[in-house]
Amino acid sequence: MKKFFAFVLLSFSILIFSQKKPIVKRPLSTNIEADFIKINDSIPALIPYKKEGKSGFINQKGKIMIPAIYSNVGFFTEDCHLLHSPNLTIRKFGSKNYASVRYNGEDYRIDQSGKRIYFFKDEDLGKCPSQFKAQLFHAYILNKYYGIIEDSKFHDASDYRQFAIYPQFDYLYILEGDDLKNPMIIAVRDDKFGIIDVKGKTIIPFEYEEIKRNYSWKLGRLFEVTKDGDNYYYIDINNNAY
Repeated sequence: MKKFFAFVLLSFSILIFSQKKPIVKRPLSTNIEADFIKINDSIPALIPYKKEGKSGFINQKGKIMIPAIYSNVGFFTEDCHLLHSPNLTIRKFGSKNYASVRYNGEDYRIDQSGKRIYFFKDEDLGKCPSQFKAQLFHAYILNKYYGIIEDSKFHDASDYRQFAIYPQFDYLYILEGDDLKNPMIIAVRDDKFGIIDVKGKTIIPFEYEEIKRNYSWKLGRLFEVTKDGDNYYYIDINNNAY
């Protein structure tokens, strides 16, 4: 009888412990979310960078997120040709969650982990709707110097009051952006590049060998600059380098 009760007690104990939830070990944090935290919310979380002639992506803290293996990269931004693809299953790759890159002479879209998830095909490309917006301001040359005029207010070059910026710079170029009333302007003075606004206020000091005339301001609110003519990198509107 004692042996029987001992057996029942042992069986009951096994049953109780078998019904307890197993202990699940939680994986250690990988800090993936921390890598994408923005220091500057007005610019992209991932920023193109170059190394030894190749391009990849860093985060805003300068950590390499996607190695520099591509011959060319764009920002993580929309691709209107894919957004309007006749192939409905392809349109998702046109969202701002992906970036266009060139690898071994072929064009791809990659995700934020760097994985190549779409290979461009001509038959997948749709027609972009017209989004042209005429600039309100233009550069104006007078006596070999550059100034800025607002088209709707300018009629007489002899009246200095009609200039938004009276010609005084060696060179000016208005960058394309979303704010037509307050565009950013590449300016050159004494062979140095800087950025000014339409009131002539210096936004980026005149300390660069070159500032590229591209879409980095429109797409990423960044300027692509160099101080030595060879090594290019991005700066934001506060002159912080990335």
